[in-house]
Amino acid sequence: MSQATQQKKTKMIEAMCNCLGVVSDACKIVGISRKTYYDWMKDDDDFRQSINDIDEIALDYAETQLFKQIREGSTTATIFFLKTKGRKRGYIERQEFAIDNTRPDLSQLSIDEIKQLLDEPSKE
Repeated sequence: MSQATQQKKTKMIEAMCNCLGVVSDACKIVGISRKTYYDWMKDDDDFRQSINDIDEIALDYAETQLFKQIREGSTTATIFFLKTKGRKRGYIERQEFAIDNTRPDLSQLSIDEIKQLLDEPSKE
């Protein structure tokens, strides 16, 4: 790998830190295409690991901001936290679906029989 490529990769890692992992913004700062970035991600294990580490740092930052909002009394932030981290304690929205199993199984009917059923007026 050329010295220039290595320098761009280093700059890209720094830019990704500054942009909290937003690829488009970091690519613009460094002056490379997204394709180049993704080629590096595919071909360079060390580069990929550095970028993955930045993703974890960005997640840590977002969690810090969430906790800050919770401490400030944000109901929305508190509910979000409980829905995501408090699931095992029952903080989850549940949706209940009623399934009507009384409908006939049409899988054994021929195409003509299905067409005939479709042509009949509905009884509901």
